[in-house]
Amino acid sequence: MPNLPDAVLWSVPAFVLLTIVEMVSFLVHPDEDEQGYAGKDTATSLTMGLGSLVTNLGWKIPAFALYNLVYALTPLRVPVLWWTTVPLMLLGQDLCYYWSHRSTHRVRLLWAQHVVHHSSRHYNLSTALRQPWTDLTFGIFYLPLVVLGVSPAAVAFCSSVNLVYQFWIHTERIDKLPRPVEFVLNTPSHHRVHHASQGGYLDRNFGGILIVWDRLFGSFTAEGDRPVYGLTKNISTFNPLRVATHEYAAIGRDLAAARNWRERAGYLFRGPGWQPADLTERQASAQEAKVAA
Repeated sequence: MPNLPDAVLWSVPAFVLLTIVEMVSFLVHPDEDEQGYAGKDTATSLTMGLGSLVTNLGWKIPAFALYNLVYALTPLRVPVLWWTTVPLMLLGQDLCYYWSHRSTHRVRLLWAQHVVHHSSRHYNLSTALRQPWTDLTFGIFYLPLVVLGVSPAAVAFCSSVNLVYQFWIHTERIDKLPRPVEFVLNTPSHHRVHHASQGGYLDRNFGGILIVWDRLFGSFTAEGDRPVYGLTKNISTFNPLRVATHEYAAIGRDLAAARNWRERAGYLFRGPGWQPADLTERQASAQEAKVAA
């Protein structure tokens, strides 16, 4: 099997160069409708990215232990052939990524890790580097590839290629591309929708390299109105530790206030906006009691 490089590490110089180019472009050709860069926000994104390089090493240990166990048990073996099997591996990994990404928006415990990437109110190439420091999926969404005989090393390579591809789509400087490109590939236009916080854009366009998965599974929305970036409830901090953990803290508060295990399970495994049906009524009663007292 050929030696498979870590595409992310090899791409770091390009990440830095392109980010500088984009910064300069805002100085040369500013656009009042675009968010551009802000010092504290950019510093936070870069810090989150650097931190993730360290923390991800720890989260990968159980994932690769599981991959190697499954790979040892499956009788299948897919050879790494650059012009035949590798493109198929990339296709399979991208499909698995779609479902992994979609789950991080639909399950609150997983959203707690992914919310980091959406926490900036700016949208530029540094936002691509704003990565989480936790990964509670432990790579389980990619296990089907291993079961089919794709080696853990090949899965890691495909994942790194997918991550590198997504760097360039975090920009407002590139408008919509030709229609055939927009139909098949994830583009800056499609991903701007994904990072938007207004209602019609929420939880849309989960694809990594290909946007066809969203078209197939009903989660595609084209860019129309200018996106408003950030969260539906934005955080007012640039502290990397708080950015990395604020949603876990919010889950902890909700669990402490829950009345039973059904509510606790809801706060963990239902969508990020889930609440017990009678919560508003309970809060109103509590407020009335407080006023009366």
